[in-house]
Amino acid sequence: MRFIPTDLPGAWIIELEPLNDERGFFARTVCAREFAAHGLATEFVQCSISVNDRRGTLRGLHYQLPPASEAKLVRCTAGALLDVIVDLRPESPAYLRHLAVDLTARNRRALYVPKLFAHGLQTLEDNTEVLYQISEYYAPGQSTGLRFDDPKLGIQWPLPVTAVSAKDRNWPLL
Repeated sequence: MRFIPTDLPGAWIIELEPLNDERGFFARTVCAREFAAHGLATEFVQCSISVNDRRGTLRGLHYQLPPASEAKLVRCTAGALLDVIVDLRPESPAYLRHLAVDLTARNRRALYVPKLFAHGLQTLEDNTEVLYQISEYYAPGQSTGLRFDDPKLGIQWPLPVTAVSAKDRNWPLL
């Protein structure tokens, strides 16, 4: 795996290093030793998928509060999406800054989302599937979010929103 640092401390883009042969290729997607060497979570207690029928679908921006804060490893397994994270750590030099990364089934990249980052995405193709590996159990009482269209965040989503949940549309503005 190649670990590519981002402008947001603790957030990483992770690219595969495929071993190719006549059958195709093989690549590791997680290695606890390599993740630990980069200061990343090494244990994921839940894996989830989201299947998104329509291009333009928006999910997020979600996060969990302490003590249930979670790190995530997000990968697109079908289709394409723009993945966005927002640094919510008040002591961080990147506080309230965001990062947008294209994740596609073709580029096979993953985005490591540290604890206390909000996470959201917009699908760029119909039938986009997303795999989430999550470091903490879902805690409904600690789950919250930011508005995807909050002007203070200034996130430029590439497409008109074709589907978004009422919950995501109604998070309060900062």
